[in-house]
Amino acid sequence: MTALLHGEGVETSVAVPAKPLVAISGLHRSFSLGHTTVKALRGVDLKIHAGEMLAVWGPSGSGKSTLMNMIGLIDRPDTGNVCFKGIEVLALSDDELSDCRSRNIGFVFQSFNLVPVLTALENVMLPLQLQGVGAQVARAKAQGLLDAVGLGAHLNHRPDRMSGGQRQRTAIARALVADPELVIADEPTANLDSESSQNVISLMRELNRDTGTTFVFSTHDQRLLDHVPRAVQLRDGIIEHDQECAQ
Repeated sequence: MTALLHGEGVETSVAVPAKPLVAISGLHRSFSLGHTTVKALRGVDLKIHAGEMLAVWGPSGSGKSTLMNMIGLIDRPDTGNVCFKGIEVLALSDDELSDCRSRNIGFVFQSFNLVPVLTALENVMLPLQLQGVGAQVARAKAQGLLDAVGLGAHLNHRPDRMSGGQRQRTAIARALVADPELVIADEPTANLDSESSQNVISLMRELNRDTGTTFVFSTHDQRLLDHVPRAVQLRDGIIEHDQECAQ
């Protein structure tokens, strides 16, 4: 965004930084585990801008899933702020938060979460149909996305007839079908082999470039960072590094 500054008959164009899509500041989140309190996140600060692709990586227990739940508006912080499109999450009721999430965010799960009795096409159509979109429009949109993720020849296949990589591609298409501004993928390659993992991350990067949709995914596999422009490393609930990677 640019602004024009006027002075002495001269107009000067000045870049004005866009507000982040997600802004997290001073975030703390703890959980009770028996008689022990687990500090999952400790003072996290993070900004994610529209159109970015960001990897959140670190070992098991580092706080990745908790941070993903915060970014995806699934959970609320104990202290600190989470803002989505300039709106403070703590100011929203549960119903308002659910509505904001359903309108703006798509999710990809490590276990795919496809409906086993539905075909790939029917699985991708489902979110639109739940929103009241007509079958013809939903079918056309779902088919276009399945074509885009390389599954145009598998429209009528149920999940048990697809490989793990094909199931995750179907899940990515489903996450995109309602045109979200943000896609959250928590460990999307955890159940995939090395080659399929690389292919899925490459696909998300391609879709990120082509559609402008913001993608945030978590992983414990440092090798996948070669495919993303930015990576945040978590350890013990703290961001250790926020670095630029491949372009």
